[in-house]
Amino acid sequence: MPYAKRDGLSLAYEQAGSGEPPLVFVHGWCCDHAFFQPQFDHFQAAHAVAALDLRGCGSSGRPEAGYDIPTLADDVAWFCREIGVAKPVVVGHSLGGMIAIELAARHPSLPRAVVAVDPGAIDPTPADLRAYEGLAAQLKGPDGEAVRLAFIQGSFLATDDADRRRRIVETMCAVPLTIAEAVIRGVVAWNGAGALQLCAAPLLVVLSQTGGSNDPARLLALKPDAQIGVTVGAGHFHQLEVPEQVTPMIERFIRVRILGPSV
Repeated sequence: MPYAKRDGLSLAYEQAGSGEPPLVFVHGWCCDHAFFQPQFDHFQAAHAVAALDLRGCGSSGRPEAGYDIPTLADDVAWFCREIGVAKPVVVGHSLGGMIAIELAARHPSLPRAVVAVDPGAIDPTPADLRAYEGLAAQLKGPDGEAVRLAFIQGSFLATDDADRRRRIVETMCAVPLTIAEAVIRGVVAWNGAGALQLCAAPLLVVLSQTGGSNDPARLLALKPDAQIGVTVGAGHFHQLEVPEQVTPMIERFIRVRILGPSV
């Protein structure tokens, strides 16, 4: 894999394809670039695509600090400039969806559009905040590894493929627990509602379920022009479980909201 490097930080990535608009894929908590493999493979036929490993994950460097969402968003913005990707559609899953929204707020001239695939709580309820705070505390405790494993396993449906489950668990549990905990602390501190209100780019949110902090009505109150889709029969990793639902949603969003109805 090639690496983008600055100030001692190395970010591993994959790049392929050509065509406008380019797409940049940003994975979720403790994941890596391969968590968007179906979409990467599909879109490279007509678009330039890139997928990176965030700091602390996959083959990227693991510095001691910088795991708050604003810093992670700045990493992605720098990465886009470093590899020469202009005006991309930034597609993020879970934590990556939060990072993509923060990037649009902090670097409004960079993204052409944002797609948040089952993002973490953008405008968390008090109960969600308490859950995140409790998770961070437990990850730091003596049973941290067991807590992480249980949290990951709770993201699957019983119908999910056993091989896929194993690969996801192995990848996510390979990230040092100190980094996993630091990222959750960053999630707790994030002003997602403020970032969403500052996100001027076209936005598609693809949910695996409705209700709670990311209920469509709650999100639309903050960004009325957002488009929202919901998949059926899949859990949190629905871009891997049901790419036949997620990928066409992204494709149509690009065609209608970005390229225009004549395309």
